[in-house]
Amino acid sequence: MNTANRPIRVVILSFEGISAFHLAVPNLVLHDAFVGIDNPFILDTLDLGALDTEVVNQPLTSRQIQLLAQAELIIAPSWPDVAQPAPEALLPQLRAAYSRGATLVGLCLGACVLAQTGLLDGRRATTHWGVAEAFAKRYPEVGLDPSPLYIDEGQLVTSAGIAAALDCCLHLVRTRVGGEVATHLSRIMVTAPYRFGGQQQYIPAPMPSRALPKTELSVVLDEVLAHLDASYTLDEVAKRCAMSRRSFTRHFKARMGTSFQQWLLSQRLHHSQKLLESTNGAIPQIAELSGFGCESVFRKHFKQAFSVSPTQWRATFSGQIVEL
Repeated sequence: MNTANRPIRVVILSFEGISAFHLAVPNLVLHDAFVGIDNPFILDTLDLGALDTEVVNQPLTSRQIQLLAQAELIIAPSWPDVAQPAPEALLPQLRAAYSRGATLVGLCLGACVLAQTGLLDGRRATTHWGVAEAFAKRYPEVGLDPSPLYIDEGQLVTSAGIAAALDCCLHLVRTRVGGEVATHLSRIMVTAPYRFGGQQQYIPAPMPSRALPKTELSVVLDEVLAHLDASYTLDEVAKRCAMSRRSFTRHFKARMGTSFQQWLLSQRLHHSQKLLESTNGAIPQIAELSGFGCESVFRKHFKQAFSVSPTQWRATFSGQIVEL
């Protein structure tokens, strides 16, 4: 924490084509929102240019090197693509900044810049859920966790996509200037000082099942989906498909990519989400209609899956309400 009230120098990496929102978030949180209170952050922008082959291979200017050498926080607020290489001359400067104690921050796809330094190898990191699979393939040494809104690994901080950058930047303020200032800024920006849950809340739910030809299995699964409030055992469902338990288990995994138990849990959770969003049913009623049997079991599975309670989910996502 910045207990000595000394200036905190921040460098924000920009590039040609960066969205105004991505660039605005750190500027808003670390500068514009400081209304009526002293601001310890001093912001500079380092423009990397067009990021084409010629620019990527160019050396940094002496001014750019000086900015990076003085920075305590270096923020990559976005990046064009998971596969876009960073300027070759930038990466050793980022590693040098890290070695002298600077904190490197990758907001949204900005985590790709940190990954290219190699500093995230063996560390946890997050990024926008939409590129999580591509990120994991390109940077397999990084311990990618697409669930949290942000991850603080000390001198390496990464955030999920878009609006999660606000949460992450408020966290940077909280850890350097204090919670009181971070709360003040959140009021100025009319946003929550801390959001519960992770970005898995915002990942679209999967379709109930893969498209299957009309077989005994597909017919039975359609019946299960139509009556999720009923109880089902593996032996019972296998028998209805005219298979042995072992054969059904193998066949189901081959067709659906998961076990029957996990598939059923996923469908029940998806159904409960829709009920929370579109009805005024009480939580025990939704637990029963979704096939969880009792409220405590429902709450446990829901919190494990989405990191928020059913009540918090409803408060965030409820739309037009229908009475049950």
